[in-house]
Amino acid sequence: MATTALFERERIKKLIPQRNPIMMVDTFFDATETDANTGLTILKDNFFCENGKFTEPGLIEHIAQSASAFAGYTAYIQDKPAPIGFIGEVKKFRISELPAIGSNLRTHIHVISEVMGISLLSAETITDTGIQIAECKMKISIKE
Repeated sequence: MATTALFERERIKKLIPQRNPIMMVDTFFDATETDANTGLTILKDNFFCENGKFTEPGLIEHIAQSASAFAGYTAYIQDKPAPIGFIGEVKKFRISELPAIGSNLRTHIHVISEVMGISLLSAETITDTGIQIAECKMKISIKE
């Protein structure tokens, strides 16, 4: 995975429709035709933080926005606007631990298939220490 970002902070808004306080991706590292890598630094004022930890809904939203950033990047390199996507289904969602405030998350998205505006993907989220904290399969519907 790349260590330098293609998009970060304010520039990430070119890839995703979400805005603060619900932006759960702050870095887009790289992408191929089927894979992308994103990041999020968990700040203490994050909407999804509770008792010093980033919560389960925050992890799901981070993964969904990582998929959205991937779709947005694909549109960006084709000089098109970022599409809007919706979570259709989350399966096999596993969390080994909730990350603490200050953690840097790295999420790898792999698109398994795309049919008629619906993408099936797998996702894995690790901390900056390399520990896997979450994984799932997700269906995302892209609004045309």
